[in-house]
Amino acid sequence: MNHYETVFILNPVLSDEQIKETVKKYEDILISNGAKMISKEDWGLKKLAYAIQHKKSGFYHLFEFTAPGTAVNPLEVEFRRDERVMRYLTVSLDKHAIAWAEKRRNRNKQKA
Repeated sequence: MNHYETVFILNPVLSDEQIKETVKKYEDILISNGAKMISKEDWGLKKLAYAIQHKKSGFYHLFEFTAPGTAVNPLEVEFRRDERVMRYLTVSLDKHAIAWAEKRRNRNKQKA
């Protein structure tokens, strides 16, 4: 099982219900392919550094999960097909990145 982190940006014109539905869809895709969710973060509406599809902002979401290597490809195929997703990035985490992600999660828990 590899450790991954995926950040994706959703179209800013979506309603709250559509955003929740989209996030749930991608979480279900990961779980159905053998992934275990470690953390989900909703970063909210953020301004983009440059326009994407003539949009200047987007809803950011982060998934941290462990999964076999075969689980990432179906997720990315769905990202490419879905017009609600403006950008996405999946990275494999090494031991240092895993430790940093854990510190970030703990810091966010303390703030809440």
